[in-house]
Amino acid sequence: MKLVNVYHVDAFTQDSFAGNPAGVVPDADTLTVQQMQQIANELNLPESAFLMASDHPEADFRIRYFTPTTEINFCGHATVGSTWLLATERGWLEKGRPIVFETNVGLIPVTLDVEAGQLKKVTMTQIAPSVREIELDQAEVARMVGIRPEDLDDHYPMKLASTGGLHLLVPVRTHEAIDRAVPLFPELEALNRKHKITTTHLFTWNGPQGYDVYTRDFAPAIGIPEDPVTGAANGALAGYFALEGILEKGSVHHLVVGQGHAIQRPGTLYVTVEMTGETPVIRVGGAAHVTIAGQLRLKAES
Repeated sequence: MKLVNVYHVDAFTQDSFAGNPAGVVPDADTLTVQQMQQIANELNLPESAFLMASDHPEADFRIRYFTPTTEINFCGHATVGSTWLLATERGWLEKGRPIVFETNVGLIPVTLDVEAGQLKKVTMTQIAPSVREIELDQAEVARMVGIRPEDLDDHYPMKLASTGGLHLLVPVRTHEAIDRAVPLFPELEALNRKHKITTTHLFTWNGPQGYDVYTRDFAPAIGIPEDPVTGAANGALAGYFALEGILEKGSVHHLVVGQGHAIQRPGTLYVTVEMTGETPVIRVGGAAHVTIAGQLRLKAES
């Protein structure tokens, strides 16, 4: 038997059974791509991260991300979960420096925020954001995501944005409308596949108390009906706020984003949008909790 260490880490929360669960396999060098996909399917979490040695001179680890059905290029919450595990259970906290991951979209550095010797949160710097137009019938999009057309917030454009994965951003007037959303998943999946969209991301500035922005995320095209708390999509959203002129240029903006409340997995993301240079710099941070630690047994010939 081959024994593989496997962890279940809840990201963007300090509690178990909240935030966004990620599988983390910290010793994946001997695994094949097929085995990684099989393990991700067996864990059946929104995403699982597999860490291995990197040939890149500036990277500490190569990281690959798999949903239960497919490999994706970048996942924010699994990056947070992997960093938290390495810091708290693999001795990285003592090194006193960031962890740099080599991903399919480039290098992702993650800093460790420590107070009185305790890890409080980790913060990843995502790749440069981009925004593009998309021609869609907005009433049809509202119908597919399960809200009323009048729930759409016409103060903000519906666009595609990316900091590693492509996300359809849907502006909504209130968090109550977001919570009421009941998507038509087969139709939404077809729309996302047609436009190569990773997730459809609902957002509002009218969040619950304590949050600047409130979001909800659907990803049926990659095998995840609803992603509870989404680091990649909220990073793309922050880039959209910057590139669309929604946030003031020349400043550094700090946003507290809430997600997951509608499905009883509340999480909090701390997003920094630095707009003092030519290109916005997007940082997304949060805490995590290692909820399950165990070993997966693989047959030696598998």
